[in-house]
Amino acid sequence: MSDMVQATAASAAARVSDTYRWTQLAIGVAAMVMIANYQYGWTFFVPDIQKKFGWDRASIQWAFTLFVLFETWLVPVEGWFVDKYGPRLVVLIGGILCAIGWAINAHATSLNGYYLGMIIAGIGAGGVYGTCVGNALKWFPDKRGLAAGITAAGFGAGSALTVAPIQAMIKDSSFQTTFLYFGLGQGIIIVLLAFFLLSPKAGQVPAVVANANIIQSRRNYQPTEVLRQPIFWLMYFMFVIVGAGGLMVTANLKPIAVDWKVDSVPVTLMAVTMTAVTFAATIDRVLNGLTRPFFGWISDMIGRENTMFIAFGMEGFGILMLYLWGHDPVWFVLLSGFVFFAWGEIYSLFPSTCTDTFGAKFATTNAGLLYTAKGTAALLVPIANYMQQSSGNWDNVFIIAAGANILASLLAIAVLKPWRKIVVAKSAPA
Repeated sequence: MSDMVQATAASAAARVSDTYRWTQLAIGVAAMVMIANYQYGWTFFVPDIQKKFGWDRASIQWAFTLFVLFETWLVPVEGWFVDKYGPRLVVLIGGILCAIGWAINAHATSLNGYYLGMIIAGIGAGGVYGTCVGNALKWFPDKRGLAAGITAAGFGAGSALTVAPIQAMIKDSSFQTTFLYFGLGQGIIIVLLAFFLLSPKAGQVPAVVANANIIQSRRNYQPTEVLRQPIFWLMYFMFVIVGAGGLMVTANLKPIAVDWKVDSVPVTLMAVTMTAVTFAATIDRVLNGLTRPFFGWISDMIGRENTMFIAFGMEGFGILMLYLWGHDPVWFVLLSGFVFFAWGEIYSLFPSTCTDTFGAKFATTNAGLLYTAKGTAALLVPIANYMQQSSGNWDNVFIIAAGANILASLLAIAVLKPWRKIVVAKSAPA
């Protein structure tokens, strides 16, 4: 009997310092920064690909959709490997695949070539993304919204500093060279960071929090159980309808600016002058990153659903105002920034809500299952392009996106909040 007690004591590691936990978080953030351009840099390549090969924009944007699909829909599988074997191997392979994907893009001469390159990059980026967010959720049960938000911020804001360099390299050295150099450089750094990532052992982190606003389950649901919970599918639906609007703007920021004839208009704000599309893209990425820890921190204080109500309502309003006022270059910059600020928080709020509801043991896999909603939302991006092509304007796309966000805002406060209380109460141990 004493041997069993000693074995149990040995398996429970000593509590680690906060510095150690924050270091693990910082490594994850750095890896997220390195995968950001694979998604957020794509919009700068689209006009040059279209100009060189003459393909229609909707066909080119299928590459972006395929990237997001494979970035998201395989995350539960990658998460299973992480939960079973740890984060290092998945991130290492992810970095290699990211580099290979953009190297393929650098040499592609057909649509299928770009589709293949973006699929491979998507698999790699998804492995890195899912691993780093899942790891953050495990290391910080006491600050789950903030930790997920900071990690997701690396992905949202990570490409801000490279907006101008990517556009300059595309202009000076060709978009193929840009694909190759940025793809290889970012992939190599991810591989190096992988060797420093660890998952927490039992006893190394604080217990889950308990207060009136943050309701956390004491039960750890298996992924197969999660899929049988109707409340999971409500979260999934909300993620899809909010995610679709933001992805549509992400993939089409430059094409929208071109159609509205504001892309190359100089804009001066705070004594800084750039073209509208460069200014917008830079501000968008910074705000899209800042919003994730900001609203994650807010949600740790006032609750996940209350925060969703505020943020999704802001997003619906922002999309509507961008549609009404975005033809002015200054308002295009300011309102696109507002839209990205109100959108990016889904990547901190939904993973933390999922882990609060279904437990931390299988957090990487379960949050990965919910993250596939982003891939489902990406299927709507080409539909937005077809709607624009058929009507000749973006009107219906913006109106539908605004309405979807307002619907999600109401669902968060009126349905998800009371329902989740019931689910967590039922899962409490006797």
